[in-house]
Amino acid sequence: MGEILLLGTLGLCFLFDGLIPAGDNGPGLAVRLFGGALGILAVVLRKRRTWMVATAMLVVSVALSLSVLRVSNLHATGFTEAGAFMVLTITVLRRVEPIRRAIVLAVVTLVVLATLAGFRFEGPDTANDIYSSAATAGATVVFILGWGVAAGIGGYLRVQQERRKIGEERVRRGERLDLARELHDLVAHHITGIVVQAQAARTVAETHPEAVVPALDAIAGAGSEALTSMRRLVGVLRADQHAPRNVGVTLDDLRKMVDQFSPSATFDLGPGVSSLTLAPEVLTTLHRVLTESLTNVRRHAPHAPWVEVRLTTFGDAVRLRVANPLSAADPRLSRLGGGFGLVGMAERVETMGGHLIAGPVAGHQWEVAAEVPLPAG
Repeated sequence: MGEILLLGTLGLCFLFDGLIPAGDNGPGLAVRLFGGALGILAVVLRKRRTWMVATAMLVVSVALSLSVLRVSNLHATGFTEAGAFMVLTITVLRRVEPIRRAIVLAVVTLVVLATLAGFRFEGPDTANDIYSSAATAGATVVFILGWGVAAGIGGYLRVQQERRKIGEERVRRGERLDLARELHDLVAHHITGIVVQAQAARTVAETHPEAVVPALDAIAGAGSEALTSMRRLVGVLRADQHAPRNVGVTLDDLRKMVDQFSPSATFDLGPGVSSLTLAPEVLTTLHRVLTESLTNVRRHAPHAPWVEVRLTTFGDAVRLRVANPLSAADPRLSRLGGGFGLVGMAERVETMGGHLIAGPVAGHQWEVAAEVPLPAG
């Protein structure tokens, strides 16, 4: 709707440009309409290659101004073209990277706008005309003020965009640290078992020490060193020393979470799905996705008549699907999951080599689907 409104406004300016008297020279109308049409085209294409579109628009506009510089009483100052420059200023400051290039393009746009009226209104025979001078000065002031508003909007959007990037990166970093902590706990748990088993085997194998004792000693030594290294690693990773330790979750934990969420929530396991077929790190990832998905349902659709959770395996991957009916007032329709919860879920799933999709689907439902590959072997 915003894009339609913007193009509609430029269309009205284009119509206004066509109704302005062309002065003593008919080419003034052609210059205004050509520059206006070019400006509308640039606005339509501005999101694809922003800096290239803005640069091309600036070059053509300057070329138009220089080509009619010596023509008297031209009246070729186009409001559509100026409006397009203001829209491009917003987009340039918001999208172009690096920021230095965006600032340079914005400043060049200001210079072109500030000189647009002077180049296309006053000619050599009208430079001393009071009316022409006043019209030129008025148009220049309007263009500069318009550019200032556009620059302010573009700068504000750039700041908000950078803040969101920082927030998303913070969430991703937190998810990586959480995953590293969980993996540490899982590996430490299993390595502890290896050490214990190796020490027990050493005691049992005393009847044939020449065959197995050296190998078992190596296993025990390697396990102890790995456990020491992992403990040293967790000391770096754990910012909160009081964070609870958990060696993993089970399918029963997922089922309990769904059962406690709501009596209308159902948990369905596909054929062949069991704790034995799912690696611990996969289960913890699915647990994270399910927790965030149910939290979003509670926040955005608290009166949902049903929530369906289904866990299935296919090939060498596992798929978790969380669905609920979607209402017209659901805020997720307008934001499409614009918060950081989905960012964290996606980061966790992608770290495991999978992918996550969230959004409205056929049947007027909201669905979160996470697919995670199963470890080989």
